[in-house]
Amino acid sequence: MKPILTEERGLVAEIRRATNEANRNNLTRTKAYLDFFQKHPEVHWALLAHLVSRNGGWNMTDLKGEWLPRLMDASEVERTFWFLERCNWLIFHDAYAQLLLYEKMKDANEDLTLFLPDLGVSRFMQPIWQDFLHKRDSQLLTRALIVNEQQYIEQRVVDKPFAQKHIFFSPAFFAQSVLSLNQVLFPYKEHPTDRRLRICGMTVQRFPSLEQRIATGKALYQLLFDNPVRLAKIYEWAQRIPHSGSRADYWPHLFSPRPHAVDAHVAYTPRMEGTELRPGTHKLYSPTLTAAWPDQEHPPADGVDWYRDDKWLAELDERSDLPTIDEEKYIRSLHMIEWGVRFVTAFSP
Repeated sequence: MKPILTEERGLVAEIRRATNEANRNNLTRTKAYLDFFQKHPEVHWALLAHLVSRNGGWNMTDLKGEWLPRLMDASEVERTFWFLERCNWLIFHDAYAQLLLYEKMKDANEDLTLFLPDLGVSRFMQPIWQDFLHKRDSQLLTRALIVNEQQYIEQRVVDKPFAQKHIFFSPAFFAQSVLSLNQVLFPYKEHPTDRRLRICGMTVQRFPSLEQRIATGKALYQLLFDNPVRLAKIYEWAQRIPHSGSRADYWPHLFSPRPHAVDAHVAYTPRMEGTELRPGTHKLYSPTLTAAWPDQEHPPADGVDWYRDDKWLAELDERSDLPTIDEEKYIRSLHMIEWGVRFVTAFSP
């Protein structure tokens, strides 16, 4: 094996340093993805990752928001946050290093994919990036990154005993599935004069299944990029509204980052009436990420290269068509969540 030269070590160290710096929390990760896409729009995955990471932040702050503290005890809240944060951190740790290496390759007009193993990237991705340098097949690259990143978290988080015992088989995870709390939303303004954003997205089903997560990722990519007009509107919103972690970023008529007195042991009085709040009621509390959670220290990414079977190459050619949701279905799910909170608090001791 050829020895790594001093300048080569410097390149790897520089990419690792920049990745670690941007991997501080969900806000910095989400911004880094968008900043990268603005410079390199041919890398579609970066915009998809930005929007999915926004949703990850909303899921994190929901744990300290209006409803979930009434459905989960403190230990469940902490464990669920750690699971979401660890997945978000690991995907960024692996994928953003690849994006930065691509940026170096693009600037230098040189194939530097031999550095991918030094960055801990699976050998699955090396021929994909080599092909992208020549053909700029954005769809192939996006699907490959979806497969790779879901494989990356599979052995490092999803398949760990902690997740199996404390996340997927917990009453809280079951309740979130039943009440449709596990959604990915893409907000956008249909017309410039509209007061409110529209919603398109998807409910994530069977998260513990690797195949289902890959199918969901590919379906979300299709939903985002198959309609160029809507894509431009989603992208415009993403650039216009910085990610704070609060759901008030997209629907401030329902959600607010400003807290009000909440007693999780008092029976909940419904506040939603159709698409609006009932007169005289508080907006639903949705904190910013910085108000909800401090930055976390992460242990190093463990694990080995997942790529053992060429069957995963077939995923790069196949579409994945799954049911989508719009704002009407989203509102319906919010009513269901509110009903669930009301039911639980009514019978709580």
